[in-house]
Amino acid sequence: MPQRHPETSATDRLVIVGNGMAGHRLVEALLARPERPAITVIGAETAPAYNRILLSPLLAGEMERSALILRSAEWYAEQGIELVLGERVESIDRTSRRLTTDAGRELDYDRLVLATGSTPARPPVPGLELPGVHVFRDLHDADALARAAEAGRNAVVIGGGLLGLEAAEGLRKRGMQVSLLQREDRLMNRQLDLTAARLLESELRGRGLDIHTDAQLERLEANAEGQVCAALLADGTRLAADCVVVAIGIVPQAELGRVAELEVNRGVIVDEWLTTSDPAIYALGECCEHRGNLYGLVEPIWRQVEVLADKLCRANAERASAERAQGYVEKPTATKLKVSGISLYAFGPTEPEPEHEVLSYRDPQQGDYRRLLLRDGRLEGAVLYGDTASGPWYFEQALAGRDLSDCRAALLLGAADAQALLDDASNESPQRPAKEAA
Repeated sequence: MPQRHPETSATDRLVIVGNGMAGHRLVEALLARPERPAITVIGAETAPAYNRILLSPLLAGEMERSALILRSAEWYAEQGIELVLGERVESIDRTSRRLTTDAGRELDYDRLVLATGSTPARPPVPGLELPGVHVFRDLHDADALARAAEAGRNAVVIGGGLLGLEAAEGLRKRGMQVSLLQREDRLMNRQLDLTAARLLESELRGRGLDIHTDAQLERLEANAEGQVCAALLADGTRLAADCVVVAIGIVPQAELGRVAELEVNRGVIVDEWLTTSDPAIYALGECCEHRGNLYGLVEPIWRQVEVLADKLCRANAERASAERAQGYVEKPTATKLKVSGISLYAFGPTEPEPEHEVLSYRDPQQGDYRRLLLRDGRLEGAVLYGDTASGPWYFEQALAGRDLSDCRAALLLGAADAQALLDDASNESPQRPAKEAA
């Protein structure tokens, strides 16, 4: 049988493995384009695609489960999309272009997209396999933690990043006494400088969280029934634990790529068109790796989706925007975070280099803090805690590489004041000759 041409057409069969946020975003993008392929979506979870970002308020009891669902199963049928839930793809035959699920289902494809996401990272700690030890990644995890909160009093959360903080706050709001372990010297060390991290820690301590930084977890202990009952730290501290939550980060779910003998490093290796080492197979989101980069934030993944949707729809590929015509390109990303009602916005380096000029502002009464890093008048990094309204403006100036010397005195006052000075400086500058301006 002759090989099918790798370019798609409206009659091509596209199978998307993974019905998480990335896979669903791709479905929505394809539906918005002409000449889309026939689509089958396979999800290992039994629920249709849902918003994982909202798992934290769900755990805290602030939101109903139904509010997380992005689209109902009926919607997929109405769009002419075949949806298979509760089945995990176990193998891919690249020669015959056929995949097999753990239920024995076989599906043929012309193009295949791996959007399998990630799995929670687990530290090499004795006792991690004990009953009562949880991760916090999906609806099942959120339900299990809610049940644990009803049955127990003490929880230990391992990890002082965003997910760990949200899990800790959710369990605290469920009535548990929560100890949070962070092995680094401060919370959210990848996004925050020391001052912002200390402000965050002080706020969370005031809410009742027991926070341990520079904490080295030695092992988890079990009671007579074999259930986890305590966490022992290297300094001898023993923390009671009816449940333990591991939230130290994520690992690309790339095993299916390895089984299919695709090129895999930490994630499934892709080029600028999200194409794997097999031209008929693509990878997207947290499971992929592009030029050594892995992904955990939605902004770069959404840009990947647009590039891939254009690629999968021939007509749109020809009319792709100039930006997307070159494929996926890495760009700086700002981290926009809301941790239990506390607003954070950060981009660029967390620590200043010798060449940086550091501007900082702090209002203890309002709980606001800003720290900007400039090099030769150009903004390279910012950390905002509390009032983050000016964050997007700062990020825009940094991306543009704009010289902010004319508004340096007002930079810490916020976007409006700084922009006004820039506009004044622009108006006062001599006009260029018309020919030069053109």
